Amino acid sequence: MEDKQIIELYFNRSEQAIEETSSKYGKLTRSVSYRIVRNEEDTDECVSDTYMALWNTIPPENPDPFVAYICRLARNISIKKLRYNTADKRNSFYDVSIGELEEVLTANSDVQKEIEAEELQASINSFLKTLKKTDRVIFVKRFWFNMTLEEISEETGYSKNYINVHLHRTKERLKAHLTKEGYYE
Repeated sequence: MEDKQIIELYFNRSEQAIEETSSKYGKLTRSVSYRIVRNEEDTDECVSDTYMALWNTIPPENPDPFVAYICRLARNISIKKLRYNTADKRNSFYDVSIGELEEVLTANSDVQKEIEAEELQASINSFLKTLKKTDRVIFVKRFWFNMTLEEISEETGYSKNYINVHLHRTKERLKAHLTKEGYYE
């Protein structure tokens, strides 16, 4: 079933919308969630919460692309679950990948403000559009989907060293881009 048809089911308040979403994007939703929470029970809960969030937000939302909306919801719900589960302690799975970008993203304390965060997001998105497809895919897999170097290597066929070198170069280019934009000194 096409995404527009699934969204139409949500607008019609048909429970079939959840079934069709699960059939088409269930594996992806589980993958996004599991890479963050690293626990089957929590993954099940996050996937269920993602479907509930879809039901509660469509309508009025009419997401395009639908798959990106699902991934964003699953990721945000999973991060909240992880934060709840790991309050007052560090979780190495998620913190490692975010920690790699920390020096770039937290260099300016004013970035924490909501409006500037949206501008930062737009700046990062414009930077990503300048990357070759390979570099963009590797970057997004690492920092959006929280995949390990091993997982990216298996999925792309590139060696871990190749991926590591490209991530390092991309982070340096991102740092230069953010410096130019005034987010990093």
